[in-house]
Amino acid sequence: MLQKIKETADFIRNRAGGEIPSIAIILGTGLGELVYEISDKNEIPYQEIPNFPLSTVEGHSGKLIFGKLGGKNVLAMQGRFHYYEGYSMQEVTFPVRVFQALNIKYLFVSNAAGGMNSSFEIGDIMLIEDHINTFPEHPLRGKNYKELGVRFPDMSNAYDKDLRRMAAQIAKENSIKLQYGVYVGTQGPTFETPAEYNWFRIIGGDAVGMSTVPEVIVANHAGMKVLAFSIITDLGVIGKIVEVTHEDVQEAAKIAQPKMAYIMQEVIKNLVTG
Repeated sequence: MLQKIKETADFIRNRAGGEIPSIAIILGTGLGELVYEISDKNEIPYQEIPNFPLSTVEGHSGKLIFGKLGGKNVLAMQGRFHYYEGYSMQEVTFPVRVFQALNIKYLFVSNAAGGMNSSFEIGDIMLIEDHINTFPEHPLRGKNYKELGVRFPDMSNAYDKDLRRMAAQIAKENSIKLQYGVYVGTQGPTFETPAEYNWFRIIGGDAVGMSTVPEVIVANHAGMKVLAFSIITDLGVIGKIVEVTHEDVQEAAKIAQPKMAYIMQEVIKNLVTG
């Protein structure tokens, strides 16, 4: 595993053609258009990257992009990998391990999610404050390599408080409605039943999706600071539940993403990197 991580990191470093950023971004379903805000782009298709999985989901382009956002050098994943695609958790989180080898310090994550909080509406942006992990496999299960992190990592600040505070202030100053809540990570690929939505709400969830949690766990294990957003693309609120398709999710995400992109860009602009 360590050899594969090194091999992939070396390849990316050689292809980057310049300074490796300290900021990485993972873009979720329907949220890949943020890359249009990135200037001076250098793109690498996933299929060219050794040991990288390939994204098989519509709405996930499958490119690693270097460029500038908010005046800072960034590395963006346009398309991520999911457990439901048949990948192991080590494969799902492999890019985060490569980011660690590249000395990435900040990880920004986005996803499309179903909202269970009755105050949420489709198109809302939720700043993730915490998560509940219901995946059947843990990304840190198995041998722990001390080069990658401690055996029992702390998760009390999984979504960095300072970054969240900065994002909330930017949203407030720009009159962007921002919701706050707990994200429930599930294996998918089915959307939730009404009873499952209700259960996730009872145990403390505000939104539910099929990604993010594994990547955030590994990022924390690696010592990165994480900021994450969900765009609410469907509702799992009793009385508001309707049939939903993947195309519906993509469309709702595209409409809301410019506001999320602006918040991300402004937070990145205010980061002290180097």
